[in-house]
Amino acid sequence: MTQQAGGERATGCGTLYYDGQCPLCSAEVRRLQQLGNGSLSLLDIHRLTDTGGPAEKTDLLKNLHYVTPSGEVLVGLDANVAAWQHTRLGILWRWLRWPFVRPVAVQLYAFWAKRRYRRLYE
Repeated sequence: MTQQAGGERATGCGTLYYDGQCPLCSAEVRRLQQLGNGSLSLLDIHRLTDTGGPAEKTDLLKNLHYVTPSGEVLVGLDANVAAWQHTRLGILWRWLRWPFVRPVAVQLYAFWAKRRYRRLYE
């Protein structure tokens, strides 16, 4: 995995913007690093030096954001699933995007993300 301190992204890599002050987020990023195949750039939102991210800092803190190599921005559950595709366990996360599972999974992620943000920042 490529980790960069600023707003730069490694060419040809997907980029995950994560909250480095969130214990669960940091634990997941460590796991992504351990299992990764080197094609994911991880950017701690708190270390960004400019507004070069895919959204405002507050929005980045509220949900995971993943930028594909082509520049598409995925948010929330889709960002999480996309990040895990850069590991050998990616296939285990794909079921969360199945049509009959995705609506429930998206709602559960949104509920968790909202609680996490309130607990840490409000």
